[in-house]
Amino acid sequence: MAESLTGSQILCRALLDQGVDVLFGYPGGAIMPFYHALPEYAGLRHVLVRHEQAAAHAADGYARASGRAGVCVATSGPGATNLVTGLATAHMDNSPVVAITGQVPRAMMGRDAFQETDIIGITQSITKHNRLVEDIEELEEAVKEAFYVAQEGRPGPVLIDIPKDVQNQKTEWKGGQSVSRSAGHLESTARPPDRPFGLEEAARLIAEAQRPLIMAGHGVLLSNAYGELRALAERTGMPVITTLLGISGFPESHPLHLGMPGMHGEVHVNRAIQQADLIIGLGLRFDDRVTGNLAGFARGAKVIHVDLDPSEIGKNVPVAIGLVGDVRAVLCSLLDAVAARHCEAWREEIAGFVRPRQEAFRGGLTPETILDSIDDATSGRCSIVSDVGQHQMWVAKLFRYQHPNSHITSGGLGTMGFAVPAAMGVALARPDEPVWAISGDGGFQMNMQEIATMVQEGIPVKMAIFNNGYLGMVRQWQQFFHGKRYSATPIWSPDYVRLAEAYGIAGWRVESADQAASVVREATAESGPALVEFVIEQEANVYPMIPPGGSLSEPIEGEPAPPLVPA
Repeated sequence: MAESLTGSQILCRALLDQGVDVLFGYPGGAIMPFYHALPEYAGLRHVLVRHEQAAAHAADGYARASGRAGVCVATSGPGATNLVTGLATAHMDNSPVVAITGQVPRAMMGRDAFQETDIIGITQSITKHNRLVEDIEELEEAVKEAFYVAQEGRPGPVLIDIPKDVQNQKTEWKGGQSVSRSAGHLESTARPPDRPFGLEEAARLIAEAQRPLIMAGHGVLLSNAYGELRALAERTGMPVITTLLGISGFPESHPLHLGMPGMHGEVHVNRAIQQADLIIGLGLRFDDRVTGNLAGFARGAKVIHVDLDPSEIGKNVPVAIGLVGDVRAVLCSLLDAVAARHCEAWREEIAGFVRPRQEAFRGGLTPETILDSIDDATSGRCSIVSDVGQHQMWVAKLFRYQHPNSHITSGGLGTMGFAVPAAMGVALARPDEPVWAISGDGGFQMNMQEIATMVQEGIPVKMAIFNNGYLGMVRQWQQFFHGKRYSATPIWSPDYVRLAEAYGIAGWRVESADQAASVVREATAESGPALVEFVIEQEANVYPMIPPGGSLSEPIEGEPAPPLVPA
């Protein structure tokens, strides 16, 4: 029998129909009818964040960890605009997030009403799709459409803006309406054929190449193509490079794994790219942090680019063959087409490129010691969520990622403050696995208020702070390229152990290498959230580094030699 329901009740039921079990949000006037209805629906767990930006990041983390759309909710005006950075982060990294915002009543729109903001106009360029719901009869379909668009094809964030009076309207609940696939914006997200044009030619190039490489990007993780990537590498002997967002797409203990490329990639990885005669790019954008100066990128290599989005093919790097399709589906087809081969001579040549790691620290507590302690305490079975800065590069390069999708970070937008709230979403998506949020002292202070959310909601994230008293990556650039003028980069921190105590959680300060292992074990064993401050060397740098405008062949590998002093 049909029921008469409010828009808010329909919204709750529509979310349940999409399989939503958790949402992150913050109430306010324009979204209040939804929050009034929410307690009626026990299947929807609401996590009250302390800032709406954290809601978007937490939904993003949930989406990346679960493979399903994450949901965030905010009111109109400042609530909605506080979501913007998180939506831009999800947009750049292709994360399926559905944002629901309240809006002032329809009769007040366009009148500069209290907390009125055109969030549709503001987010148009940082969402895959957005929509103002102008009538209750559109609401159920708008929700279904939002989830379909967010998850189908190349994932991304979607926003639906719902005026307050639409939330209060009543109508007959029809339930189970299907979303029309005839709309143009839905057709554009449809998956291309699994066996794309050019596959046989790609197999021929792989067979003929003397120095081939696979570059695995985020698309490997998004398409769950771990087994297919490994099978292709093992059948052909091609070494595998993983980009920042491709890390954990291929086991790092595997003999064919090389490492991370680009601005802070290892010298042997970048040199292999420069010497390659064929590069197979899987689900990556060939962005500037990977390629360096495009004019000098892999000039002797033909490029086979596999991507679900045809607009990415050839956008940054000229390609010999573009294979448009889901990475996993294309790899399945490619495995049927390629013959078994080996690349021993090429792999031996790459081994000759390897140089001893430059010691960035002059003693004491090092990132390697910290990360080894986390790896040992969790037996490698944990999710690492990193923030942005120097620590992000150390975390990317030094932790031993052996399990799929165990490394989560903000890549394209480079959002400081991402790790702590995103880790909350990861922890709720993976309740049986330890989750470590690793931040610098700068990024941590951007969203450290979310410790209160963890305590209230019982979310057992373990937080590691690399404290060097600087905005470290900016300071490094100032040292190298701005005459060591450390303008606005020294940063004061509170007493983090006392901060933890104030929130009622366990906290430690680690100042020497011999403390790290035992403290990390204790923190990992905590049933709730825990915080560990690691006091590291103030002016340590990340090496190697490609200078601005430089090619992958021009790394800075260590501290410049001091000037000679005349005798």
